[in-house]
Amino acid sequence: MSRSTLDMFMELKGIDPNFVDAWGNPAKVSDENIRNIIGKMGYDASDDSLLHAHYLEKEKEHWLSALPPVSVCQKNTSYTFDVRLPIDSASDSLIYKITLEDKSEIKQTICATGFPLTAVKEISDVEFHCYQVEMTVDLPIGYHSLSVYDNGIDEALATMSLIITPSRCYMPEPIEQGEKIWGASIQLYCVKSEVNWGIGDFSDLKTLLVKTKENGGDFIGLNPIHALSPSQPGNASPYSPSSRKWLNILYTDITAVNEFERNKVLQDKIGSAEFQQELTVIRDTQWVDYEHVTSLKLSVLRELYATLNDGSAESKKRLTAFNQYVEEKGESLMQQAGYDALQFHFLALDANSWGWPVWPEEFQAFQSEASQNWIKENIQEVLFWCYTQWVSELQLEEADQLAKSLGMTLGIYRDLAVGVGISSSEIWANHSLYCEHISVGAPPDILGPLGQSWGLPPIAPDQLQETAYQPFIELLQSNMSHCGALRIDHVMALLRLWWVPDNASAEKGAYIYYQVEDMLNLLALESVRNECLVIGEDLGTVPEGIDVLLKDAGVYSYKVYFFETAEDGGFISPEHYAPQAMATLSTHDMPTIKGFWHCEDLHLGRELGLYPKQDVYESLLDDRLVCKQQILNSLHGHGSLPDEYVRDAQVSGMDQTLNFGLQKHLARGESALLSLQLEDFLEMEHPVNVPGTSDEYRNWQRKLSQNIEQLFCNEEVKKHLAELTQARK
Repeated sequence: MSRSTLDMFMELKGIDPNFVDAWGNPAKVSDENIRNIIGKMGYDASDDSLLHAHYLEKEKEHWLSALPPVSVCQKNTSYTFDVRLPIDSASDSLIYKITLEDKSEIKQTICATGFPLTAVKEISDVEFHCYQVEMTVDLPIGYHSLSVYDNGIDEALATMSLIITPSRCYMPEPIEQGEKIWGASIQLYCVKSEVNWGIGDFSDLKTLLVKTKENGGDFIGLNPIHALSPSQPGNASPYSPSSRKWLNILYTDITAVNEFERNKVLQDKIGSAEFQQELTVIRDTQWVDYEHVTSLKLSVLRELYATLNDGSAESKKRLTAFNQYVEEKGESLMQQAGYDALQFHFLALDANSWGWPVWPEEFQAFQSEASQNWIKENIQEVLFWCYTQWVSELQLEEADQLAKSLGMTLGIYRDLAVGVGISSSEIWANHSLYCEHISVGAPPDILGPLGQSWGLPPIAPDQLQETAYQPFIELLQSNMSHCGALRIDHVMALLRLWWVPDNASAEKGAYIYYQVEDMLNLLALESVRNECLVIGEDLGTVPEGIDVLLKDAGVYSYKVYFFETAEDGGFISPEHYAPQAMATLSTHDMPTIKGFWHCEDLHLGRELGLYPKQDVYESLLDDRLVCKQQILNSLHGHGSLPDEYVRDAQVSGMDQTLNFGLQKHLARGESALLSLQLEDFLEMEHPVNVPGTSDEYRNWQRKLSQNIEQLFCNEEVKKHLAELTQARK
């Protein structure tokens, strides 16, 4: 394969073989690996002529379309865009009509000959010219469209989406004025309480909001609360969802649903000694019993849905509201509900029908005739699954309203996962968007020495542009609702993603680039519209310059204390952290503070076979000891520990003094936001997730060690939270 053809194709698809690895060294992906990736994208990479033909076809499509599918521009006084026309049209007066989001129109007539020539291309003996058009016009931020008309002809030559955005994401006024706040982060399913059904729920979230506010905090940070697959309760990773636009219905508090409050028979059933004993069993477990919880909640949700349709006056009002919800949410809701319904349908026929890839072929897409007919014929079953989303969203909305009524600046902050699993409803409904034989992940780095492949098929950049970014926009709109902030996991995905073919190991991937300026502008637009602060998880391999782009766009950086080291190996003082950042001590991919100090993550990694050689494990232990000593030196140097506290890391275990001292040390820093894990208030040791594992460790199942009612009655914890609040001031 000639280098020129491969280079052209890589440019067309956004593939860059060159990158800088996590240790700062230049790296290059081999041609063999590039060809493998191209093959998994659906092209014959072994045939130079076929690749070249595809490139020419895409180039032809580009020139034959007068306008691109979309133009994303920051608000200005004038806007410049390209228009491609045959040479015969160069002297025509063209009408440019902008249809605003509110349906009003703005028209300008411009003569093509007045435009500066930028490029020329001959297609099928017709010479096309590309001109730059400048329009001076006052446009509001929002989603508009621009159409080009030949004078006197009613049909548009071309139409594109014209999106006008603010230059920066939203920032709440108190934070803009320099206020520094703290909050607690939690994997919601981990929450133990006296009243939940063996898994944290939105009523527990309300309790956490109230108690956090009472103790001086401002927000509760959540794991992704995306929809999983109720038919596959064992697939519990919040970072491998079925849909990122819909909710995990297990977070619904059954007893807080309107229909439950009106169903005396159901209340008596749940209040019975037998049912309460069942609840006690699933509450008291150390690990979330997803199968039991799912079975219990779904059985009662079905009874609640029957109550909705009982014909009473109150039910009729609720049914009207529900029907409005279904109509408003439209096809997207029907996709999710239809998929959940079909999942259970096929499981009833075959216990191995784990998802659409193994269903009968005629049902493997939402748009298929078979799927559509089944949904129509089983509409009540599909509407039941719509109902589960409705009651869940109502409870999340109530929690958000509670946070606002408490005067919390952020209240709830949500987390957006990088992608969806291969058996997801999103892929089932949108096959053309995804590269299904590729997974996103990460090249080898400190957290994952072997690289990572997350089992999440990516959206192709060119497909995203062809849809005028609509899937990305809808994703932001869904996840910025009912919250005050959104954390974007692996925010580098706005710039590039590491693609790993499904027949290769993680280190044999390559970076594919997206239109980062467009993505950041769209992020700013939805952030401002939803009054939602944005935090970008910018860990791992970060390319040069992206930090400036993110900062200028108003995206808050993510500062994990243990990664903020200086060239001499010491720890950067939190007083030197950027104000436009969220500081934290740990994440869902890391050990707890106690686990870190006692090297439990390293011991566990060795047991699970994550280190290729014994000397790697021993080297990591040596590095950890050095790290711990530097932490002690730093804390003592800043007066964050009592003078008499031990100074030698070889003899220092993790106790409450060191744990809380470390948290307060970080609280005195300059970052506007501070997030601390509930696990660390409870001095827990075991992690909630071990990166690079699936069945080897019980990821996403470990609960908190105490009920939240006990946690906030603990006088030592309450004293600590008061000191955190004071440190933030």
